[in-house]
Amino acid sequence: MTGAERRKKIVETIQSSTVPVSGGTLSALCAVSRQVIVQDIALIRAAGYEILSTHRGYVLHMPHMASRTVKVRHTDERMEEELCAIVDQGGCVKNVMVRHRVYGRMEAELGIRSRRQVLEFMQDIRNGKSSPLKNITSDYHYHQIEADSEETLDVIEQVLQEKGFLVEKKF
Repeated sequence: MTGAERRKKIVETIQSSTVPVSGGTLSALCAVSRQVIVQDIALIRAAGYEILSTHRGYVLHMPHMASRTVKVRHTDERMEEELCAIVDQGGCVKNVMVRHRVYGRMEAELGIRSRRQVLEFMQDIRNGKSSPLKNITSDYHYHQIEADSEETLDVIEQVLQEKGFLVEKKF
């Protein structure tokens, strides 16, 4: 198992546990020394995970995030503007999802939370690595958006509405 695979397994193990996970448990699970686990935890923290050390083991601090799914529509030319509108207000674009008439629900994880990540995503699209999922549904698509509060999500929806991206919900 590579270091990256081991760190992924460590995060998944801590995330899925309802109790703190000891360094010894992780060491045995990954077949490495306890010192390697300590070094991996440092690298995982540097990658942005908030792992707390307790006297009983490691736990992952998961701050409460508000989440909402919005239906939007725009052209390829306005994709960057839409994503920036969300991250500039403090949101994270967790995914993109479409409902295809034949294939059903199709979804891709994005995890875009900064302008830098928007630019990287747009560069991948422009370089032809893939085409936007929205293109198979006449530009209609959904995003699950996360933010620190419902109020922030309200602001994001308002900005998307003002820019003409938000599709009215039918009740």
